[in-house]
Amino acid sequence: MKLLIIGDIYGDPGIEILDFHLKELKNELKPHLIIANAENSSNGRGISKRIYNHLLGLGINIFTMGNHVWGNREIKEFIEDSNILRPANYNNLPGNGYIVKNINGLKVLVINILGRAFINLSLDNPFKCVNDIIENVDHDFSILDIHAEATSEKIAMGHFFDGKIDIIFGTHTHVQTNDARLMPKGSFYLTDVGMTGPLDGVIGVEKEIVINRFLNGFSTHNKVSKGRKQLNAWFIDTELQYSKLIHLEKE
Repeated sequence: MKLLIIGDIYGDPGIEILDFHLKELKNELKPHLIIANAENSSNGRGISKRIYNHLLGLGINIFTMGNHVWGNREIKEFIEDSNILRPANYNNLPGNGYIVKNINGLKVLVINILGRAFINLSLDNPFKCVNDIIENVDHDFSILDIHAEATSEKIAMGHFFDGKIDIIFGTHTHVQTNDARLMPKGSFYLTDVGMTGPLDGVIGVEKEIVINRFLNGFSTHNKVSKGRKQLNAWFIDTELQYSKLIHLEKE
């Protein structure tokens, strides 16, 4: 199976560079499944129905989210009938934390989970939540997006689910890590896919706003950075046991 996993889409710059590059990536790589984290696609917070339909039209099949899943309230109106996953350890909220898709005759399970460290310690335990899903949902192949702040939490989950989940990747920190590998028991693992959006801001935000916040302890509200754009993704060919990191830029 060939998969293309796209790092956190951040605002209009992220959508614009996907408009420019995704078709050529599809033609070159011919993935059977494209997954993207889209929790920042609507001006940095959440996703709208218009953006969801646009990204579907580009060929993205499944959308994972994270702590900003409810940042655009419109999502509550359409998440139930969509291919959008909200974190599975959000209890009793709209939408689903996992989905099963038939890809080339295989039941492919995709799970979205939210880490607790530095985010929300009151969430359901992500290790136990994911373990419960993989033990009780019928599937042939499995993929996990760990949307988490701490690299240690992601790596710990990678080792815990090594050999139990086929592909494990992290999102949220917006910086692509250089540790894509096959784990000892055969799982593909990457700590963070990175961000698809502004290149010259601070993880998507205008740099002056964030620098001022660090200098003075306060600043204006976040604004999506302008200028150069980047696309970060991870391509995996499971039959060849091969993967590569992708980083593309555009003015």
